[in-house]
Amino acid sequence: MKFNVVWTPAAEDDLAGVWTEARDRDAVTSAAHTIDRLLSQDPDSIGEICFDTVRSLSVAPLGVDYEVIEADRIVFVLAAWDSSRSNRA
Repeated sequence: MKFNVVWTPAAEDDLAGVWTEARDRDAVTSAAHTIDRLLSQDPDSIGEICFDTVRSLSVAPLGVDYEVIEADRIVFVLAAWDSSRSNRA
């Protein structure tokens, strides 16, 4: 059974900022689509635990923090950043 992937307004703003500043906007768009696909399939088996119930996933050049609500089959993307930079925005 698939998960519904929901980007929070803050994560959407982050993604817009990464996309706007990217040298390769197509790569950011492709990474976002790949992240959506991966998170919709089995979000608990990918990424790394950051803290508590929040996990991180990176598909260059985009990284995201997300939280899985198993009972509701929803994944909330909480934040996004340019993973090609050494530190998060």
